[in-house]
Amino acid sequence: MKDLMRIKSLISQDIETLLNQQIKKEAHSSSLYLSMSSWCDQNGFDFSADYFAKQAEEERMHQLKLFKYVLDMGGNAISPEVSGIKTDFAGFREVFEDALEAEIAITQSFKNIYAKCQNEQDFVTMEFLNWFLKEQREEEYKARRALELFEVIGEEGTGRWEIDKHVNKITYSEQ
Repeated sequence: MKDLMRIKSLISQDIETLLNQQIKKEAHSSSLYLSMSSWCDQNGFDFSADYFAKQAEEERMHQLKLFKYVLDMGGNAISPEVSGIKTDFAGFREVFEDALEAEIAITQSFKNIYAKCQNEQDFVTMEFLNWFLKEQREEEYKARRALELFEVIGEEGTGRWEIDKHVNKITYSEQ
């Protein structure tokens, strides 16, 4: 029966595996952002705590979107186990540096899945992934802009307080 189900699946085993790996990466990102939110809250950066809590929720939504796609395509979506989440940061700036690094890694992962789909001529999954690639453009932009606040405002005096106030105001526009 399992072989029959694979025939009925609209994605290859390799693509299914990559998508399940991405589901795990999104779950990891969500947990990392919750950890960042907690660290910011504990250190008095309330606006940043809220910013990262919203990011965590968004990553969870990405995870579920991928999960549903795998199921809809006849595949076996796997609920991931998440461990090894960083919970301590050397400082406020490091939180944002880690966030940018995480977004860059996620973008690269999606690009790798897209390339595999292109190789297999899985145009349906490529079309599905376009939404994520567009989303990653926004995510990386916002992470870079947040980190740029440290350069523009500086951390001395009330700098961190000012940075914290401005983080939630970062938006992305395609125009």
